[in-house]
Amino acid sequence: MIVTRLGNHHDIDGVLALQEKYLYSKLTESERMHGFVTTPFTADQLIGIIKQNGLFVANDQNHNIVAYAFAGSWKYFEQWEIFRFMVSRFPLLSFKGNEISTVNSFQYGPICIDKQFRGSGLLNLLFEEMRIEFLKTYPISVTFINKVNIVSTQAHVRKLNWQIMDEFEFNHKIYLGLAFDMKFSVLKPVKIS
Repeated sequence: MIVTRLGNHHDIDGVLALQEKYLYSKLTESERMHGFVTTPFTADQLIGIIKQNGLFVANDQNHNIVAYAFAGSWKYFEQWEIFRFMVSRFPLLSFKGNEISTVNSFQYGPICIDKQFRGSGLLNLLFEEMRIEFLKTYPISVTFINKVNIVSTQAHVRKLNWQIMDEFEFNHKIYLGLAFDMKFSVLKPVKIS
């Protein structure tokens, strides 16, 4: 049985192992077609996101981490240049008639699900775990997806109902900017074994 929950310090090694397995720089071009993560986190950075209640994990019956999702304040994510760039674009963006700011939104992602559990409904369960926690503070979630990561884009748009706001270029790569209204649950009846 798969369990989704808020992550803690005991999950760090498992998250780093799963990250290593699906990190863009470690995959072949054909492996990347099945999805990947681009932002590598260190153990210290994981400790920082855990302090914000921003790490969400799924573990199997053997307590192996089979999925993770990050969420956090823009202050936390500003340590990476791409997130500072995203914040600089906020005055140009709106979502459902609302301005986007560092006060009313947060950064969601990355998310990584072990290949054997993709398509099982785990994405929705893990996202809902995060949504309930972050809805306490933020009405809007914002993220980006590398345009070549078609698997991730389809999963977020089709399964979670994220809306694509725009495209932008950063470091010679094209990204999609997406937003999500935190009021809406993404859960549908699912069975995960």
